Amino acid sequence: MKLEMKDSPGQLVAALKPISDVGGNIIAVIHQREQGSDHGILDVQIVLELPDGQLEKLVVLLKEQGVHIQRIGEQRLLYKRTVILIGHLMHTDLSDTVDQIDSTGYAEVSELAMSMPAVKERSSSRLTIKSVTREDMESAIAILRRVSQQKSLLLIEPLEESA
Repeated sequence: MKLEMKDSPGQLVAALKPISDVGGNIIAVIHQREQGSDHGILDVQIVLELPDGQLEKLVVLLKEQGVHIQRIGEQRLLYKRTVILIGHLMHTDLSDTVDQIDSTGYAEVSELAMSMPAVKERSSSRLTIKSVTREDMESAIAILRRVSQQKSLLLIEPLEESA
C-alpha cells in the first residue's frame, strides 16, 4: 500500500493500528521525509498481508484515521464500472474530466475510447472507471455526474459493472 498522511506525531501509528485491527501482518514500512518538503504530507509505503475479505474494512478504517490511500498493490482497484459521455468533450477539456476522477486517489479512469465524427459535432467516449470499494465507486460516479452537468455532457450509466 502507498499511503499519504499528515506529517505529525502519532499519525504513522494511527495508520498502522487499523492493519492490526483487521488481523493484518505488517512486513515492511518505508517512509522518508524529502529534504526541503514543507507541505506537511508524508508518503508511506507498507508491505502487508491481510486475511481474505479484510481489505474493504481496512480501507474504511484508514479513511476514518484521515489517511489517504494512493495505491493498493495487486488488488488496488476491485470495482469496475463503464459509462458513456456524449457532448463536446474536447471543447470542455476531457483531460480535466478524467483528472477529477483520477485525482481522488481511490478511483481512476482505466480505459477510454472516443469517437469524434467532426469538429463541430458532439463526441462520444466510453470510460471505464475502477475503484477500491463500492462506496468509492459511488463517490467517483457522483463526481462524474457533477462534472457532466457543469459541462453540459450527457452521462449514460452504467453499461457494465463488476467487482
